[in-house]
Amino acid sequence: MAEPGPTSIDIIEKVTAFQGYFRIDRCYTLRHGRFDGGWTKPMTREVFERGHAAALLPYDPDLGLFVLCQQFRVGAYAGNMDPWQVELVAGIIEPGETPEGVAKREAMEEAGLEVRELIPIAHYLVSPGGTSESLALYLGRVSAKGAGGIFGLASENEYIRVFTVTELELRKMLDEGRMMNAQILIAAQWFFLNRDKIIKGWLSGPNY
Repeated sequence: MAEPGPTSIDIIEKVTAFQGYFRIDRCYTLRHGRFDGGWTKPMTREVFERGHAAALLPYDPDLGLFVLCQQFRVGAYAGNMDPWQVELVAGIIEPGETPEGVAKREAMEEAGLEVRELIPIAHYLVSPGGTSESLALYLGRVSAKGAGGIFGLASENEYIRVFTVTELELRKMLDEGRMMNAQILIAAQWFFLNRDKIIKGWLSGPNY
């Protein structure tokens, strides 16, 4: 075999260790090229195959309100963190769906919101050390008038509390470290970095 470059990867064997609602792939005898030359020693790694997802931070520029979700998350519970996570609207991208379509569908299913416009925020790997899952993240323009209540699909054991917060309240949550998951942290930080041009664009655009 030719001398590897620093980005070379050699997987000799790969098997599925578990197949259920999610999948875990175990890669045996995985090695990769080193930045200082040659190969690493063989290593064993597991990859959690969860699929890919889309998430949306719903925002009403007219009222200055965000619409957030709160629901039970077993991973947070297992990690000794608050299991009642405050999050964004989000869902798994099924075969044949687009990230934009999922964001709009989940906004209706999880919060009863119709999305008028989407602005891409980021597309990032959720935890590249152990899963292939990526998240397409958006800011969505909605009407927050009357927003709130309990939503979700009972068939999927979803009982989601939907509520609104002002810009000041969201910023306070961010500054006080009360956001505990990456999707809402990234979306909130991005919003406040780009707030002025978002507001100017939406309140002066043709859809206003």
